[in-house]
Amino acid sequence: MKIVKEFILREIAGECILVPTGATTQEFNGLITLTDTAKFIWENLEKAESEQEMIQMVLDEYEVEEEIAARDVRGFVSELVRVGFVECTREDKTW
Repeated sequence: MKIVKEFILREIAGECILVPTGATTQEFNGLITLTDTAKFIWENLEKAESEQEMIQMVLDEYEVEEEIAARDVRGFVSELVRVGFVECTREDKTW
């Protein structure tokens, strides 16, 4: 996965927020509040080589069942792809 929009991750009033910057401010007018898990996924999105690796990273970081970690990763990443904030880097459009 590759992040294709410009955002800065900030902590504001105890909450993790994605703030658009640069050209992204022209396309996206708002802020995105992230849960701790979503923040972790965002910060590691470009490091993971596959969906399964990201799921394992979440399992290593949090005490959670694998099906919950998989659901969280798939749900958040698919939403990021849907809105165009990230894109798949493989030709087959997987991770």
